[in-house]
Amino acid sequence: MQGKKLQRFAELNTFSNVFQYPENIQARWTEIFGNNHPIILELACGKGEYTVNMAKAFPDKNFIGIDVKGNRMYIGAKKALQEGIKNVAFLRIRIEQIIAYFNANQVAEIWITFPDPFLRESKAKNRLTHHKFLKMYQQILEKNGKMHLKTDSKPLFDFTIEMVEHHQCHIIEKIDDVHKNGEPAFPLSILTFYEKQHLLDHRTIQYICFNLPEKEIIVPPKKKLNEESII
Repeated sequence: MQGKKLQRFAELNTFSNVFQYPENIQARWTEIFGNNHPIILELACGKGEYTVNMAKAFPDKNFIGIDVKGNRMYIGAKKALQEGIKNVAFLRIRIEQIIAYFNANQVAEIWITFPDPFLRESKAKNRLTHHKFLKMYQQILEKNGKMHLKTDSKPLFDFTIEMVEHHQCHIIEKIDDVHKNGEPAFPLSILTFYEKQHLLDHRTIQYICFNLPEKEIIVPPKKKLNEESII
């Protein structure tokens, strides 16, 4: 297994659609894609199922899958190269560093698909819909840019609703059970590796789409013991 991983990392270095911790790339996305079409990000993209499948469906948009795990990213990047999908790129970075790789108003939409829910309260700050991340997204999203979360974790979904309400975000769509009435409409019909497993376990998949507020998002100070405010 370790040998396969090392082989993938070596091959990843040769992929023209993969950028690993690049420097000064913010102003180069138009050059990289060869156009100025809207940019859509998939955070914690894993194998890039959403990145690749949405790119195939929407050739007039550019898609970037972001993850720190190159071993998983390899799958989507290779598929895009093999199928000649030009409006796809993969960015290997830590999401905490995202504002170093995009300019203000440069991103049209952000998808977060089945991220680690970090269920322990002490790890709440690592949830990708935490105050600190929403503040980062606000710095790179265009006005009225969309946020999407798809998850099997009700605690993460409920936490996200709290964040949305706390910051007075505008909810565009909220679905408590994506598969309740059969196959959902595209792109929610795209099944990630993890979603397939979750459905076999009869888990409920939730989805929310919202806009961030126009006013600046303020990250509250860390709550003290016995304090009731949101983390």
